[in-house]
Amino acid sequence: MSDVAYRAVLEARKTGNKIDRKVADEIASGMKSWAIERGATHYTHLFQPMTGSTAEKHEAFLSLKDGDPMERFKGSALVQQEPDASSFPNGGLRNTFEARGYSAWDPNSPAFILDGTLCIPSVFVSYTGEALDMKVPNLRSIQALNTAATSVAKLFDSGVKSVSINVGLEQEYFLVDEALYNARPDLQLCNRTVIGHTSAKDQQLSDHYFGAIPSRVATFMKDFETEAYKLGIPLQTRHNEVAPNQFECAPVFSEITTAIDQNMLLMIVMGKVAEKHKLKVLFHEKPFQGINGSGKHCNWSMQTDKGVNLLSPGKTPLKNLQFLSFYASVVRAVCLHNHLLMASVCSLNNSYRLGGHEAPPAVMSVFSGSTLSRVFDAILGKGEATEEEAKSNIGVVSSIPEIIPDNTDRNRTSPFAFTGNRFEFRAVGSSANAAGATCVLNSAVAESLKEFRARVDALTAKGEELDNALLTVIREFLKEASPVMFDGNGYSEEWLSEARKRGLTPVTNVPEAFQAFRAPDAVKMFTETGVLTKTEIDARVEVREETYVKKLQIEARVIGDMCLNHVIPAAVNYQDALIKSIQGGKDIFGDEYKTLCKADIETYREIAGYINALSEDTHNLVEARKKANHMADMTERAHAYSTEVMEQMAKVRDSADHLEMLVDDALWPLPKYRELLFF
Repeated sequence: MSDVAYRAVLEARKTGNKIDRKVADEIASGMKSWAIERGATHYTHLFQPMTGSTAEKHEAFLSLKDGDPMERFKGSALVQQEPDASSFPNGGLRNTFEARGYSAWDPNSPAFILDGTLCIPSVFVSYTGEALDMKVPNLRSIQALNTAATSVAKLFDSGVKSVSINVGLEQEYFLVDEALYNARPDLQLCNRTVIGHTSAKDQQLSDHYFGAIPSRVATFMKDFETEAYKLGIPLQTRHNEVAPNQFECAPVFSEITTAIDQNMLLMIVMGKVAEKHKLKVLFHEKPFQGINGSGKHCNWSMQTDKGVNLLSPGKTPLKNLQFLSFYASVVRAVCLHNHLLMASVCSLNNSYRLGGHEAPPAVMSVFSGSTLSRVFDAILGKGEATEEEAKSNIGVVSSIPEIIPDNTDRNRTSPFAFTGNRFEFRAVGSSANAAGATCVLNSAVAESLKEFRARVDALTAKGEELDNALLTVIREFLKEASPVMFDGNGYSEEWLSEARKRGLTPVTNVPEAFQAFRAPDAVKMFTETGVLTKTEIDARVEVREETYVKKLQIEARVIGDMCLNHVIPAAVNYQDALIKSIQGGKDIFGDEYKTLCKADIETYREIAGYINALSEDTHNLVEARKKANHMADMTERAHAYSTEVMEQMAKVRDSADHLEMLVDDALWPLPKYRELLFF
């Protein structure tokens, strides 16, 4: 590849400039040669549809010219493909008779080879240009934030040319034995157990957490880490998580687009490697009821092209003014769009996890820590910011004390916690494409930073000194953000009550939370930052509703089928055994059998009661589904599923789980929690 082609790729990554088609031919030729040398026979444009997963359509390098085989890969094929892909959810952005969709190469993400295929990270758009994927809006939000953040950063260093976003995605997951997985229809079809009684021992002792990694798991980890390294994914951390058979891995932080693409790829690799070890990876947020679920903690920060972390406190007043400007802008953005940010991580899967005493609550709060909170109070005139060697009220810029990173404990109950030089968005679900959350976060912060610069410029235009203008706007932003600032226990009932008083909206119903995207302030933010059009917003809400309904439909059908075809037959078989025992007792002991077989008789009655309840509740569940399915409006259908259908599912599960504890273990047809959670 020539220097011209090489520089074209670098320039596209750095500035977003489009690559000339003539140069693209040369780049394509180089990529093809590189891929074929490494055993690739096909190529694919890997994109991220609104399902939240990845999609790929493979094409062979091999083609025919005058009947002779040859390997071909033109620049036009590299830059753009037309995969159709019309069956993906689109929220009305496409019609069946107008199914054309385009995937286009995203030079921001490195290409890689997986299973003999050259994978080209791409975006996916409609014939009319609307975003049909999760990557395009995220790229737009990155661009919007870069523009707004660079404008504010120039107040402190006029030489700043751009601001990038760094992200680190901690990935939690469960492992189960493949044979046990295959014996559970719910794990196969729903990726979670829709029935199952808790194990007598699970995570009470915290003896799994950070414990010695089981040998079988360690071997799996080493293998998938090796495969990840081959693909350029720099994994750094691995350990046991809180729940049995729950684990976590984390990469070195990187630029946001690369980080998200690599995380999606990592989940694919982990699944492939697990199969070689006769294991199954569960990325579901709550595969087992009663124990901790899994998240994908999104560590988020901003950095200038000069390598300065804008969320890292400094040792000088000027550096701390810069830090406070960006910090105040972020927390104000989180406050103004608190419900939208929580809605961005909402899904059926994550709804089972959020709010439990294991994951962030379903209402937004920002944890800052004691030292920062004292600094904020002083800026707002509520107290003094102190250092051991100096105590002074913050009224003058030069008196801002040194802010030491990592000077306070972490708060695991905060969905959005500051951890020294970055924010950790802990509410993101483990199976999610993080682009759905970062798109909203980037957009909100871009809007806030744009307003920050506008207010500072307005004050300096009136003759205000820059430092004083900055401090004035910081004070205004911190005051506007105060409702969401909370350093206490986010699990407490007192906080949930206090949050409502502060005007913070908790997520109590997932489909209702989706409507936060259509709120006037959200529409204004998305459209003014150029991230989403009104049409694209509506499409995404519709896709979220449709996905929610379809997943819950599957779960409802699976729990009904399992109860009718597994649970009730097993219970009836045990009843037969009890009947024989009772009848035998009567035949041998006469009337004495009522005393001698008392336990058998009581167990029989109890089982019969649960079988009858289970049968009736399963019937009611089917009727609730039918009623919901006949609703033409998707919003109404989603609401019906989130209330009536889920309520019936809970009743069905309750009876099934009671029967599990009564029926002879030898007759129970499904692997139990104690077997699934402990190798």
